[in-house]
Amino acid sequence: MAFGLSILLFVVSLFLIVMIHEGGHYLAARRFNFRVLEYFLGFGPKLWSFRRGEIEYGVKAIPAGGYVKIAGMNPFENDVPEGDEHRAYTAKPVWQRITVILAGPFSHFVVAYLIFAAVYFFAANWSIPGIAAVDPLINGQPSPAAVAGLQPGDVILQIGDLAQPNPDEVGAYQAAHVGQAIVYVLDRDGQEVTLTATPVMTKTDGVTGARIGIQMAGVKEGAIGALEHAGGSIWDTTREAATGITTVFGPAGFQRTYSQLFTGAPRDEGGGVSLIGVGQVAGHAGSQGAWARYFTLFATVVLFIGLLNLLPFPPLDGGHVAIALIEKVRGKRIDMKKVVPVSAVVLLILGFFSISAMILDVWKPIQSGP
Repeated sequence: MAFGLSILLFVVSLFLIVMIHEGGHYLAARRFNFRVLEYFLGFGPKLWSFRRGEIEYGVKAIPAGGYVKIAGMNPFENDVPEGDEHRAYTAKPVWQRITVILAGPFSHFVVAYLIFAAVYFFAANWSIPGIAAVDPLINGQPSPAAVAGLQPGDVILQIGDLAQPNPDEVGAYQAAHVGQAIVYVLDRDGQEVTLTATPVMTKTDGVTGARIGIQMAGVKEGAIGALEHAGGSIWDTTREAATGITTVFGPAGFQRTYSQLFTGAPRDEGGGVSLIGVGQVAGHAGSQGAWARYFTLFATVVLFIGLLNLLPFPPLDGGHVAIALIEKVRGKRIDMKKVVPVSAVVLLILGFFSISAMILDVWKPIQSGP
């Protein structure tokens, strides 16, 4: 697929995720009989809409997201229809309000889980160290892998004392044991095989490293394995995303971004990227037919957005949850008009990092990706 078309597909898919997110709010609100007023894609002037029952559905001119409008949520609008006061957002129990709010971010985890599982089932799980090929020679001599009897299709279950390694850990373990015999426990067509090979130093494509002469590849999994490992990927990606959020949006992240914008400091991989940077990586993956990487990247972005929405600051979903919990503890309502300045500061911070990341993705792109 062409580079530009791959990016377009990526962006359009993100808009679909926005509607799925809002669909989570919508379905939960309908389930608990909240008074839903509107369900729209986009913001700004209305382009097209229709009404079904008591809800208006449609599209607006600015394709920058979407929203579900629930009566009583906006403190500056008296939008609760007469007779529906008991269905307004503020009239509902705290647990129902929290459920409606969390249904949006929760949809991100569900979608990401299904994408990971589909990639592992239809393509390959690249976190599993499968062997795609065995080099017959290294440095003009029979390779340790060929001598030991490793074969294409083998899956490394254990290397030395390291069980269930990922491909990076296999490489690191070999580099730490050059010249030493290593025991490899392999899965070969469902049978466990134990072999011994000794890593040697070699120069490949100008890069010197420790090798035994195997080329790694992901492993295509069955349905049960794909579903199981998708759960593990959700957990691992969530931890990495949480670390990334604290790194990017914390004081150190602000200082890094400021330095890269105004002092000529070089770009590094520890900072954030915008949709421009992620889109470029997705475009390259799609143009090369690397669809496993393409969809894995998409799942990671979906999960990151969902996690970002859970931060306990208004106007994010996590902020609404925090307010509902505070009201429960206090036993009385919070005047949402007083929360508006906090929302403005949060939006200002997010806007600064988003615009800065877009500028840097154009001016100082991260060559190796996000």
